[in-house]
Amino acid sequence: MIDVSVIGCGNMGSALITGLSEAGEYHITAYDVDPDAFERIEQYADRTTTDLADVTDSDVVVLAVKPDIVPLVLEDLELDADRTLLTIAAGVSTDVVAAETDATVVRVMPNLAAETQNMAAAVTWDEPNDHVAQMLSDLGEYVVVDEDLMDVTTALNGSGPAFVFYLLGAMADRAVEEGLDADDAETLAAQTFKGAAETVLRSDEDVETLIDAVCSPGGTTIEGMEILWDSDVDAVVGDALSAARERSAELAEEAEK
Repeated sequence: MIDVSVIGCGNMGSALITGLSEAGEYHITAYDVDPDAFERIEQYADRTTTDLADVTDSDVVVLAVKPDIVPLVLEDLELDADRTLLTIAAGVSTDVVAAETDATVVRVMPNLAAETQNMAAAVTWDEPNDHVAQMLSDLGEYVVVDEDLMDVTTALNGSGPAFVFYLLGAMADRAVEEGLDADDAETLAAQTFKGAAETVLRSDEDVETLIDAVCSPGGTTIEGMEILWDSDVDAVVGDALSAARERSAELAEEAEK
């Protein structure tokens, strides 16, 4: 049983609490300054508290607050050297957090799919941390990256779900315009994205080869792909990712001032 505390019960903190609860093998303490924040996670947390001192005995303390709140929390958070402080604040480097605590600091960029244990996460650490590795595995898939790549992972898997929601919505909306029921269109679009993503994860083939596998000569798919290939949609999607990465870098600069 891993004792975990989550500081901040907003969208990401709540997703982590829910996912870890569903995974089992965790004793979860949820902390927030606002008691109303506990309503959405009360059934998943073993304990809720507004007293920061209640989290200090946990094996892993997750700092799930907005970047500008991080310094305020760290001022009052006292952790021993045998604790792990896992920070998920976008743009806040490991060094910035480590300078304010005796705990071992691990930086993770997760996403909201932690709630359903389908999270994509990037982690940076000085050396592998067994507790954190177990948590990330129970919540989905993770990769280990160097600290200087955290800005791009923030854009890719942190902001990425919003980009996917946008594309999914565009496909569903056009299907509705073509006559499909709205709920049916959303179900088919969502399951199509889910199935395609699972295929990529399980296949040894690259994305281009998988596209070719769906495209029969003279068929329907290649007709649609010709529209995409002739457009600049790949550049637009790439620009969206780059904009998110640049904002993450800006947040890092602000946090270090």
